[in-house]
Amino acid sequence: MYTDRTLMDRTPSGDGEGNRVAVLGSPAGHSLSPTLHRAAYAAMGLGWDCEAVECDASALPALFDALGDGWAGLCLTTPLKRAVLPLVDEVSDLALDVGGADTVVLRHGRSFGDHCGVHGIVAALRQAGLDAPGSAVVLGGGAATCAALAALREVGVREPVVVVRERGGAREAEAAAGRLGVSVDLRRFDELDRLLRGVGVVVSTLPAGAADALAPRVARSGAAVLDAACSAWPTRLAKAAGFVGGIVIDGVSPLLYRAQRQIELLTGRTGVPITAMRAAAQAELVRRAGLEAVPAVSGGQSM
Repeated sequence: MYTDRTLMDRTPSGDGEGNRVAVLGSPAGHSLSPTLHRAAYAAMGLGWDCEAVECDASALPALFDALGDGWAGLCLTTPLKRAVLPLVDEVSDLALDVGGADTVVLRHGRSFGDHCGVHGIVAALRQAGLDAPGSAVVLGGGAATCAALAALREVGVREPVVVVRERGGAREAEAAAGRLGVSVDLRRFDELDRLLRGVGVVVSTLPAGAADALAPRVARSGAAVLDAACSAWPTRLAKAAGFVGGIVIDGVSPLLYRAQRQIELLTGRTGVPITAMRAAAQAELVRRAGLEAVPAVSGGQSM
């Protein structure tokens, strides 16, 4: 697991500091992060709050400059992860390698950028028993793939296959791979059947629904599946893989563990309550779906 403790060492407990956290994005309202953070702060007995704030890249510098003493930090969605890099005082090596910071910690008038999403993916894989999957296929080539490549490196996969519709759609991932020291084999979707033979895990960073047509082919491989899409769970990809008895990691689990690391950095405390956060995520997904129940959110499951 990636364990860069540098930022945590430089950012002590938030006692006496700010206690407000904002999730920035455009749109920001769809993010589960405020729900996860609030649940954790309440369970930890902290009088902290987390709110979603609409902000695009053009507005980020002004918002960043306007942050007062009451703010403990920020959580950022794409494309703000890249846009925030020149605004912070210090950036972790991991954030530089991945190409963006999803977390900014504010302490004593200084700002520190880090990328906690990598920890989220690594923790989700390990929770599902995938400590060393051996080989991996990543579906998609955008910003989320950059974090997936860093996470796969941490579980020993240094030659992942990245599959995209068009080769030009993976420039961001190729650049990140070079910084990470990972050798990427870039392929197209029409080569997928051959690429899936004997693979240990398939990580889909595609938006909800974008992997639907690939689901039967992935399921036939018997590989474990991590599907980062969580807005319409279970996805067709997850259902197909689970139907044949494969390990399926839902898209919420990486978010849970990402939030766990963010909260550790922001508060300077450990013991972040994953169980309370998972329950809050489940309830929020039920509310959004307008259903009495949705399939349980668990770290690794056969569906």
